[in-house]
Amino acid sequence: MYLKLFLAFIVSLLIILVTMPTLIKYLKSISFNQNVNEYALEQFKTKEKVPTMGGVLLVLVPIIVTIIFDFNALFDLDTMIILLAFLGYGIIGFIDDYLIVIRKNNHGLSAKHKFLMQLVLAFIFFMIYRNNNELSINIPIFNYNIGISSLYAILIFFMFTGSSNAVNITDGMDGLSAGCMFFSLIPFLVFALLENRMTIAIFILSLLGVLVGYLKYNVSPAKIYMGDTGSLSLGAVLAAIAMVLNKEILLIIIGGVYVWETLCVIIQIGSVKLRGKRVFKYTPIHYSFVLDGMSEKTVVKSFWLLSAIFSIVGLIIGLI
Repeated sequence: MYLKLFLAFIVSLLIILVTMPTLIKYLKSISFNQNVNEYALEQFKTKEKVPTMGGVLLVLVPIIVTIIFDFNALFDLDTMIILLAFLGYGIIGFIDDYLIVIRKNNHGLSAKHKFLMQLVLAFIFFMIYRNNNELSINIPIFNYNIGISSLYAILIFFMFTGSSNAVNITDGMDGLSAGCMFFSLIPFLVFALLENRMTIAIFILSLLGVLVGYLKYNVSPAKIYMGDTGSLSLGAVLAAIAMVLNKEILLIIIGGVYVWETLCVIIQIGSVKLRGKRVFKYTPIHYSFVLDGMSEKTVVKSFWLLSAIFSIVGLIIGLI
């Protein structure tokens, strides 16, 4: 079994290393280039010639590799929730990316339509999950489960929509979001192995392999971006894994970078609307550090380190 886990990582890594250059070349040939957000710093608006939708491979490869290495994934309810969440939110992101590219502006899916689609998927996954699992949250350290019944649906809605959009917000610099996601997945891999959830472990290792391969082409200077196809799906799958492993509270700690990024945006918007003043120089917060004189590479590496620290803290708390 451990050989299978290792191979899932290696095979996924190799597939990305071999296929990503072809995808980059193809996307360039059809001008599927990134449309930089109008709120991005001026120096980041020069990245519009970099192709987007690299998230297509990020989504498809782990799903296919997981099924090949463990066909039982198709019959395990929890694993299917993870795979469907990954694919479902990836499709939402794909539609958004496609509309943005063909319209040649940042007007893809409206915020209302995107949010509604995310809520519908979260509701579907909740309905599937409730039929085979106790609706409770685990309190770390005390290892005590609290049943919350119908309130669990609200929690799931917040987890899926919050996590997917938080990763999307963080995906603003070369290698930033993918690197942070790599560290965020490791504690859940450990939890899955300790609980003998081998199919889930295979999926996580496959995704880790994909992220390592993707980072080769995404670190500065990036040759491709994941787009909403990747960011929304990665955020959703992180929430799905936390849900099926009953680590909902730990997700807040392990995904600390994403929580921080999102809270800063919320605080900034609230402050501007209520007080007419900014709290931070710029949001998403990673841009503020560039304005303070840090290079993009330094900011990204610092966020990776911070993500690793959050993950270690979350892992330790989860193991107590």
